[in-house]
Order: sequence, then structure tokens, then C-alpha cells
Amino acid sequence: MDIKANLEKVKKTFINQECFLVAVSKTKPLEDLKVAYSAGIRDFGENKVQELQAKQPEMQADVHWHMIGHLQSNKVKYIAPFIHLIHGVDSFKLLKEINKQGKKVDRKINVLLQMHIAEEESKFGFDSKELNEMLSNPDFLNLSHVIIQGLMGMATFTENKDQVRKEFKGLKTLFEELKGRELPGFVQLKDISMGMSGDYLIAQEEGSTMVRIGSAIFGERG
Repeated sequence: MDIKANLEKVKKTFINQECFLVAVSKTKPLEDLKVAYSAGIRDFGENKVQELQAKQPEMQADVHWHMIGHLQSNKVKYIAPFIHLIHGVDSFKLLKEINKQGKKVDRKINVLLQMHIAEEESKFGFDSKELNEMLSNPDFLNLSHVIIQGLMGMATFTENKDQVRKEFKGLKTLFEELKGRELPGFVQLKDISMGMSGDYLIAQEEGSTMVRIGSAIFGERG
């Protein structure tokens, strides 16, 4: 497995060279992360808090760690001191807990709000009604230790590219609509994170600013 060559190959295919790449290193050994680091990767995505905790002290200090999996509220405290970006914030309860733990460690924690855009029931995320309820809740204004950097969405796992495109397009429309609204200063809406190894090119065509790529760089999970 030539991680460096895979990385170069992936980057060459990017439709938007400005699109930010998070290398999904979940389940991969530290040796693989170190090879990717030597090839220039500084942003790694993990989906389990325990694995993230184990890897973080073993890697260089300039690595940015991304929590890309479903995060339980009771696990936030373990990653609050060092996490760079939490991708899958899918409830107001979780957002409030991140804010609480951010306050404890005196850090403003960057997050993405995860929207449920897929037709699969298994995917997490806000629907439009839940999002609007949170944004209009007075308690939302009290979030002093989070920065909402943007939105994230995962398309349905399907061969139907039209469906995937439609779901990404819907997320982009919501993103632009939110940018036009009067929202507190901590809602910055700079990024729209959509696209993984199988659909990142469609995602880039539909306006993604951040993609999460694992198997195309590190190979399939063993």
C-alpha cells in the first residue's frame, strides 16, 4: 500500500484544489498515519474516542484531529482539550455538552452541524425542523465556547449518482440559506463538509469545501 502515491493520485483528481482534505485514519495503525504525515497530511479523522485518545499523544503536536464519527455526550470531555473539529454534531444536547466541556478547558471548540440528508434511517443528523427549533431556542445564544464552522452531511450509500447529487445539492441550498440569516457571531458557516472516497467528486461539483477520504488513501479497512 503506497499511501504517498495514493494521496498524490487523489489530490490530482480534485475538481476544486482549494477543497480541504481530511485523511480518515480510523482503524489504521500509527505507522500508516506517520507515512501520511511525512507525505504532508496534518488533518486526520477518527470515529472512536478511545482510538483518538490513544493516537493523539503518539503523533506530532501540529496534527489536527477531527472527530468524524457519532459522538456520545459522555465522551466529549475526553477529547475537549485537543480536538480540532467535531464533524458530527447531531443534537442540541451534544452541542451544549461540547460548550460545557469547552468552558472547562477554556477553549472554543470548532464544530460542524450534521444534517440528515440521506434516505437511510441509519444516518444521524438534524432535520430542517430540528435545526430551526435549535436556532430559535433562547439557550442557543448562550453557547460561548463553540464555533459552528459549517454544515456536514453524508449522502445515501448507493450507486445512484443522481440521488447522491440531489442530496448534496439540498445541503448546499440549506447552507446558503443559513448564510443569509441573522445568526449569532459564533455561527460562522465557512465550511460545507460533504464527500467521501466514493462520492467526493460529485460533492466538489456541488460546492463542498471539505472532504473526508480514507480508503482511497489508506486502502480498504482490514
